Amino acid sequence: MLKKLGNYLMIIEKKIYPQYFEEVLNGNKTFELRLADWDCQKGDTLILKEWDPETKDFTGRVVEKEIGYVLKFKPNQLSFWSAEDVEKHGLQIISLK
Repeated sequence: MLKKLGNYLMIIEKKIYPQYFEEVLNGNKTFELRLADWDCQKGDTLILKEWDPETKDFTGRVVEKEIGYVLKFKPNQLSFWSAEDVEKHGLQIISLK
């Protein structure tokens, strides 16, 4: 979900698995690797909502981070997404403050 604010800054909500949520929450994980099928920029707010893949539901835990840097690229091969999606969208690594 994207919410546009004033000067092109957005609030973006995304799911995150529990093991990654915990690492963001405790400050160990300061980046996000995501399929680049959505737009974001420095200064946007990323709201990460913990998602349990076993129950297929949100846990209720949420963490909010400001996007500090975005790097988009297209690698040759990755196993997280289909080759078609990677080719079409590329990838982005998002540093978090």
